[in-house]
Parts: sequence; structure tokens; C-alpha cells
Amino acid sequence: MEYFQILLAGLTAIILFVFGLEHFTAEIERISGERFRTFLARATRVPAIGVVIGALVTAAIQSSSATSVIAVSLVNSGVLSFENSVGIIFGANIGSTVTAQLVAFKLTAFAPAFVILGFILSLAHSKISVFGKSIFYFGFVFFSLNLISAAVGPLQNEPLLRDYLLQPQNILLAVLVGCLFTALVQSSAVTTGLAIVFAQQGLISLENAIPLVMGANIGTTITALIAMLNMDSAAKKTALSHLIFNVGGVIIALPFLAVFGGMIAAVDVDPAIMLANAHLAFNVINTMIFLAIIKPFTRLVDKLIPDDDLNLQRLAVPEYNQQIAYDAMRVELREKRDELLAYLRETYTLVSLSIESGYRSIAEAASKRLEHVAFLEKEYVSYFSAAVASVVREDDSRDLLELNTQFDYLFQVYDSIDDMFNVKRTLASNYIELEGDVLLMVRGISNHTLALFDDIQSALQERRRPDVAERSRELRRFLDDVNGDLLRLLARTDRRDAGTLSNLVTFSRRLQDKLVNFSGLLEAEMASPDNPRMRSVDA
Repeated sequence: MEYFQILLAGLTAIILFVFGLEHFTAEIERISGERFRTFLARATRVPAIGVVIGALVTAAIQSSSATSVIAVSLVNSGVLSFENSVGIIFGANIGSTVTAQLVAFKLTAFAPAFVILGFILSLAHSKISVFGKSIFYFGFVFFSLNLISAAVGPLQNEPLLRDYLLQPQNILLAVLVGCLFTALVQSSAVTTGLAIVFAQQGLISLENAIPLVMGANIGTTITALIAMLNMDSAAKKTALSHLIFNVGGVIIALPFLAVFGGMIAAVDVDPAIMLANAHLAFNVINTMIFLAIIKPFTRLVDKLIPDDDLNLQRLAVPEYNQQIAYDAMRVELREKRDELLAYLRETYTLVSLSIESGYRSIAEAASKRLEHVAFLEKEYVSYFSAAVASVVREDDSRDLLELNTQFDYLFQVYDSIDDMFNVKRTLASNYIELEGDVLLMVRGISNHTLALFDDIQSALQERRRPDVAERSRELRRFLDDVNGDLLRLLARTDRRDAGTLSNLVTFSRRLQDKLVNFSGLLEAEMASPDNPRMRSVDA
């Protein structure tokens, strides 16, 4: 009966630990929100900085699994490139050692204070209350570890169990156990925390605990591997790099552990502190090795997972630099404007194809591109806010505001394309298939709209004033004809697709208006005597 009570108490404490860890991670992510995602995207262009960011983020949210999943999702949505995500993956392992250090040095004794403080703050009627739950769960995590330590304490008096756990066991078996347990609880922090608590209680030797903790590094990759199943090849590369990095580190370390494991156990230091330091050293050395070979490492992953035809193409995120002269900034902004227009044209093509066809891959590719443009919109708002505040000359300010208006219209074009993609979502959710006559209408709308896109793009490439009046009239006449045909189809109760197409016509009209307005802005820019493009044409 005594053993059953110990098992029940220990299991309950472990459940509380996992519960606290999950909620602490969720609270930190909730507080940080979109700024957290944007910060990661901006700060990881240099791999070494990405390592630091990954370590700090993991230390803050107490979960390398969560950090890796965030990295995979950011890559999948186009916020982060695969190359920039690798540093975060490397750093996540270092950040995961913080829990081990806190437990080893018995700083968990302060856990009740954090629980009480967090509870009090959550009741406060002020802005500071937003931090109450995160502080509460932070204390709750380590308070749970104290409960685990107290629950397993009586096992110190069991000689058979102690003899088994203290005697050197098969290293590979220990790595496998650590991997499977971590995959089960979805957190390496749980495995590491339990190993250190057992080491403090004298229930496990360093020779057995170190490979257990190393196996936890492999097990924590399972979360990212599961998350990437329905994502594009760039996201899959990020998840695979996490697996290769952790497995490779274990393979590198195992020979040293086999040779020097006995010497480590013989060092006269608190076993828990020694285990935490070994965990830290293992992850830091592993990161330094892979950081030194990061280029061949990423090339290897590129070969293992080649890009697919519909892999998400990303536009560069704008970065405001106050040191750049305004003339250079204007040239760069116009280039980015032209790139964004071309990107929207290709996105519209995918959205149209997704409506016409039932191919899931096309719809997913369109969805990811739309997510990427939504992210870019927020970045350009920040960019123009900073640029307008720093420009001194009145002419430059006026010119910058005109460019801002052009980008604003392009993002309104994005809004209309996104509305059209909602038509695809409606078709899919209601299991509606377009019949042949409606498919021809959809294709006709797409062809006329793409022709309007192409006229504007051609004018930009040829440095001439855009003339889209005739093309716009053709599209308007075609939409009017489609509306007439739809009226007859809507009278038939068996034509569910007709109602959906009526929404598509509405969104197409809005898209046409925004493209025509954008073209008008370009025409005004080209007509300006200060425009360097027109000067080059006149010459």
C-alpha cells in the first residue's frame, strides 16, 4: 500500500508539473503575441544572434518544444526563412538548460513566493494584472518539482531500487528511455527536471542520468516533426534540422560519455549540480560545433528535402535605415512596390486556380502567400511610420506619402484577393462543386483580371504611363454579362454554386476598382516632372 501511495503522489506531482509548464508557456505566448513573432523574424538574420534569441526565448517560455514549433510555424507562414530558423533551433537547446540549473541549485525553494505573488497580481485591477498568471504558473512549475521531490523521497530507503538506478546501465537504453518519455510528455524540461530531482535524492547515478537527459533532447523534436506534417518544404526543413542537430549531438557525445562517464561520476560535486552543468555543457558544445558547420549543414538539409513547385516564395521584409539617403530609399521602395505587385498577381493566379480546381496543394500555397502578405502589411506600416518621422525636406515627405498611398492600395488589392479566397473556403466547407458553365465564368473573370494586372506591370517595366481604361471596360462588361447569367442560375434551387459565384463577382469588382485606382496613382507619379523615370524616357 505504501508503494501505491508513493506512486500516486509522484504521478500527481508530475501531472501538476506538466500542467503548470504548459500553462506558463501559453501565458508567455499570449502576452507576447504578434510582437514576439515579429521580433523573432527581425532578429535572426545572423545565425549566432538567432542562437541567442532561441536560447532567451526558450529560457523565458520554459519549453524548447514550443520554441521549435514557433520556428516551424513562422517558416511555414513566410515570416521566417529556413536559413534564419536554424539559429533559433540551435539556441532552443541551450535555453532548455535553465530549468535544470534552477532545480539543481535548489532555487525552487522560492516557488511559493511566486505562486502567492502571481495570485495577488492576477486579482489587481490594473495593467500589471496581465503578468499575474505567468508569474503564478512560473512558481507553480517549480512548486510541483518540490512536490515530486517530496513524493519520491521515501524511495531512498529502498536498497533494490537504489542499487539498480545507481549501477551503470546500458547507455543506449537510457537515451531511448529519455527520448520516449520526452516524446510522451512533449517536454524535455519534464525529463530533465525529474532526472535532477532523482539525482538530488540519490536515486540515480550520473552515468545513468546524463544519457537520459541527452535522450530528452531527441524526444523534444517529435513535437516539431508532428507540427510540420501538413506544412511546406521550408517548414519541413526546419523540423528536420532540429532532429538532425539533436541526434547528431548525441552521436558525437556518446563515445566521450562511454569513456569518461566513470570519471564524471567520481567528481566530488553535488550530483544534481553536476548533471545540470553536464546538460549545459553538452548543449553549448553541440551548438558551437553545428554553428561552425552551419552552411554545409543547411545544404545537407536542402538536399534531403528539395523545394517543391508550390513552395512559398517570400518577399524581403523592409528594414528602415536612417543612414540611407532618401533618393536611395525611394528607388528601393519603388523596386519593392513593383515586386509586391508581381507577388499579388501570382497570388491572385493561385487563388483563382484553387477556386477552379479541387487541388488542396494549390489552396494551401495560396493561403500561405496571403498570410505572408498580411505579415508584410504590418511591417510596411512600421517602416513608413519610422520613415515619415525622420524625413526633413517637404518634397521628400510629400513623395514618401505618395509611395505610402501606393503601398496602401496594393494591400487593399490583397484584401480583395483574400476575400476571393474566402469563396474557396466556402466551397470547401459546404462541399460545393462548380459546374462547367460556372467554371467558364470563373476562368473568364480570372483571364480579364490577370490582363489588367499585366497592363500595369508592363507599364512599370517599360517606364511609361499605364493606360488601363480599355482593359478595365472589358472586365466590367464581362462581369456585367456574368451577373446576367447568374440571375438565371440563381432561380434554380439545384445550382448551389451560383450563389457562391455572385460573391466572387462582387469581390472581383472591388479588386478591379483598386487596381484602376493604383494605376491612377502610378500615372500621376509618371507625369510628375520630378520623376526620374520620366526624365529618362524623355531623354
